[in-house]
Amino acid sequence: MSETAIVIETVIKAVTVLAVVAGMAAFATFIERKVLAFMQRRLGPMHVGPHGILQLAADGIKLFTKEDIIPQHSIKPIFKIAPIIAPVAAFTAMAAVPFLPEFTIFGYTVRPIIADINVGVLFVMGVASAGMYAPLLAGMSSTNKWALLGAARTVIQLLSFEVVSGLALLAPLMLIGSLSLIDINDFQANGVTSWMVWKQPLAFLLFVIAGFAETNRTPFDLIEYEAEIVSGYATDYSGMRWGLFFVGEYANMITVSFLVSIIFLGGYNPFWIIPGGIMILLKISFFIFLFLWVRAAWPHVRPDQMMWLCWKVLMPLALLNILITGMVLI
Repeated sequence: MSETAIVIETVIKAVTVLAVVAGMAAFATFIERKVLAFMQRRLGPMHVGPHGILQLAADGIKLFTKEDIIPQHSIKPIFKIAPIIAPVAAFTAMAAVPFLPEFTIFGYTVRPIIADINVGVLFVMGVASAGMYAPLLAGMSSTNKWALLGAARTVIQLLSFEVVSGLALLAPLMLIGSLSLIDINDFQANGVTSWMVWKQPLAFLLFVIAGFAETNRTPFDLIEYEAEIVSGYATDYSGMRWGLFFVGEYANMITVSFLVSIIFLGGYNPFWIIPGGIMILLKISFFIFLFLWVRAAWPHVRPDQMMWLCWKVLMPLALLNILITGMVLI
């Protein structure tokens, strides 16, 4: 394949991923409102379109047309740029994620991954971590003490649980011997019994808990702990700048769901008569639903409880899991 063809294919893949995932992230907001309404015995959005399906379009129009207010004493360049960092980091992290198995269309074999690099896990986690600068800079630049407090909580929460998620992945990666997400998927190609979740159940549990914290989901949504700090780092934002933060949040939910599915649950390998592409979509849908289910079922935790859980429970368990795995391999 010529270099020009490779460039064109990569651009098409990038645009497709951006469009599809952005649409999924936007639609997830509607699904979340409906799921929460169902679990709380109410209807949710119902007035705009059949069963409220057009509420998504109404929300989008509102965000795009709402006045963009910038506080007078804010550091304006940083205040304006901060919301862009969140979705950029989230979508860039997806470059090394294999979304589907290979397929052929019009005699051309398509590999649904933008960049197949041999350190895919490291790339995804590293780039996604850069999204931390969005709420951090937003809170610092708005010169609002409540937003600054939200930004400080951002750093504490994300850095703490990134340690847990990184340590949780070390044990399964020791067994697999590769950082490529495609190699990790292929390692589990011998059926359900080869899924990594059976060999590393503790790592699976730790990584899922850390995923809830890193995507700012209940019960770890302390960045915007409305009962104490209004709306956290986004207190002074309005319109589409506010919306960009949450596009990044929902895109990160999708990325975490893909990572958990590929690393621990067999990825896009086929199951019985179900094709691999359908399997990965079912797994992603389940984890998106799990994010919403937990929000409906669990209360907030206090910041001190969250830090206690991270540093005194989860991190020691992750280190113990690495030690046991190393002893087994030796």
